[in-house]
Amino acid sequence: MDAVQQAESGHPGTPMALAPVIYTLWQRFLRFDPDDASWPNRDRFVLSNGHASMLLYSMLHLTGVKNPNNGEQVRSGELAVTIGDIKRFRQLDSKCPGHPEYRRTTGIEATTGPLGQGCGMSVGMAIAERWLAKHFNKPDFEVFNYDVYAFCGDGDMMEGVTSEAASIAGHLMLGNLCWIYDSNRVTIEGHTDLAFSDDVAARFLAYGWNVHRVGDANDTERIADAIETFRRSHDVPTLIIVDSHIGYGAPHKQDTNAAHGEPLGVEEIRLAKRAYGWPEDAEFLVPDGVRQHFNASIGERGRRLQKGWSELIKAYKSKYPKLSREIERLQKRELPDGWDANLPSFAADPKGLATRDSSSKVQNAIARHCPSLIGGSADLSPSTKTRLTIEAAGDFEAGKYGGRNLHFGIREHAMGTILNGLALSNIRAYGSSFLNFSDYMKAPIRLGALMELPVIYIFTHDSIGLGEDGPTHQPVEQLVALRSIPDLITLRPADANEVVEAWRVVVGLKHQPACLILTRQPLTTFDRTIYASAAGVARGAYVMADAKRGKPAVILIGTGSEVALCADAYEALNKEGVAARLVSMPSWELFEQQDQAYRDSVLPPEIKARVSVEAGSVIGWDRYVGPGGARIGMHTFGASAPIKDLMKKFGFTREAVLTAARQQLGLAKEKAA
Repeated sequence: MDAVQQAESGHPGTPMALAPVIYTLWQRFLRFDPDDASWPNRDRFVLSNGHASMLLYSMLHLTGVKNPNNGEQVRSGELAVTIGDIKRFRQLDSKCPGHPEYRRTTGIEATTGPLGQGCGMSVGMAIAERWLAKHFNKPDFEVFNYDVYAFCGDGDMMEGVTSEAASIAGHLMLGNLCWIYDSNRVTIEGHTDLAFSDDVAARFLAYGWNVHRVGDANDTERIADAIETFRRSHDVPTLIIVDSHIGYGAPHKQDTNAAHGEPLGVEEIRLAKRAYGWPEDAEFLVPDGVRQHFNASIGERGRRLQKGWSELIKAYKSKYPKLSREIERLQKRELPDGWDANLPSFAADPKGLATRDSSSKVQNAIARHCPSLIGGSADLSPSTKTRLTIEAAGDFEAGKYGGRNLHFGIREHAMGTILNGLALSNIRAYGSSFLNFSDYMKAPIRLGALMELPVIYIFTHDSIGLGEDGPTHQPVEQLVALRSIPDLITLRPADANEVVEAWRVVVGLKHQPACLILTRQPLTTFDRTIYASAAGVARGAYVMADAKRGKPAVILIGTGSEVALCADAYEALNKEGVAARLVSMPSWELFEQQDQAYRDSVLPPEIKARVSVEAGSVIGWDRYVGPGGARIGMHTFGASAPIKDLMKKFGFTREAVLTAARQQLGLAKEKAA
């Protein structure tokens, strides 16, 4: 209450209502060491209803969670969340922002707030534990056996992604997953009767979950009984429904908006403290003995369990050195030595391959050396070509948790959140769908970028080039949407060898997600004895071919399938004696990371005649062609027709590129004159 009041912003009600619940879970059950918040076999706690962030910050402070010292195992001893940090709740650069943020504050397992996202991420964490246990546990060496807990509220239960994630969790029988649902029947607009009358218990029973109900959030013994029942069951996930009354100030206060999303006010806080028997004028008070009380329970238990695990892992290392080294690499997100030693190379071929097909070959070559590369598709692996086909890859299924091929079903949104949960568990996760359906995944992709998670998204059917499926399936604006997300790398390779280099880039990322944008139709494999090496992909854009004599007069810039179109126009211009430059630009983001000298060497500022060609929205291309440059792209939705007819209709022809280039040369001459 004090923090929200001082900030004049935030949600006091849910933290007040759930305080007995989180106290019971953390004090009596949670396997968590405040001195080592990144201990690999700790239980995970996710606050999906992230607007209740002060609940979590309070626990991090009271349990004495410590900051690591420069990321090493030696502890600095400094509290991760001090009273000073809590006093700066929701202030600039505070460790206590409005919603929990991963990497900003030690002890926070996931960035949450957009409702339903934390629920989905917790499913990914539970999948990760099952895979890690199957892969690493040996007789007498139970290295991984942690549980995953998530708090969620009425808003989470209304969001569709929660239903998708719950359905997957039930299907996979994830008995290590427990959601605790705060059923307080209040949302921003008022009572949930306005819009929500689901029988949540029946829903989750239908999903295949165990369901328990606690009628009073203050009944800590009933809460403990429900959690203990979960811990004894190992076959299916558990939902604990806790009925609560959202926290108000005075007993008479019934303004649900104020209680849910606004400070209570000084007088109401005084009355609430009086009702609690608390000193009415004391602010940010932690009475003597409270920290010691937490230290004697969760602190002592966590230290004992962490010490036991550390001793176990030492013995494990002696008996299973190879697997032990693999665990160490996982925790540091390091790649195995020689992971890219056997990547394929592709000979020049005018018929070529679809980049989805060349990607499949590269992906499987990498998977042979990277055992933690795990993922799947939203029911589209036969089309996206993302199934791991290497020996013993197998399927991840209920009771068979060693497989590396995940089946998300037609649930793109849940897939995105689960991938984030896997990455938060240091699994090298990938997921795939058609580029058009990246729209369903926007929220988790955005959160993955915010959390700096190296998730790999593989999006195929990347343009109107997929043909007869028509405008409902043809992406137009999706590339712009993905490129607009900060810290997300988007790569649209032009041929099979650019695919190899794109994979080399994305697998090497430790703190950034990346999207591979791939075609269904075959693309020419360029002769790299004529054109520049595809290694230039790592720099985002590179000169594939330059003017035969002197400085170029016009620059043709393409991505993906349109690079071949630009190459045809480039060759035609050369025959006409026009000095042209061909640039492949698979990634805006990587190009922007280069120094100004390199960027100017690829796109010299003095050359104004420029043409960009991409089968997507032209928005943003003025950055590279300039305000007077030509941008060949999509200005409308697509159409249903064979690919040749579509490309002609929408202007993706050699003649259109040549016309644009000539017009640019004419404009340049006029300006020079």
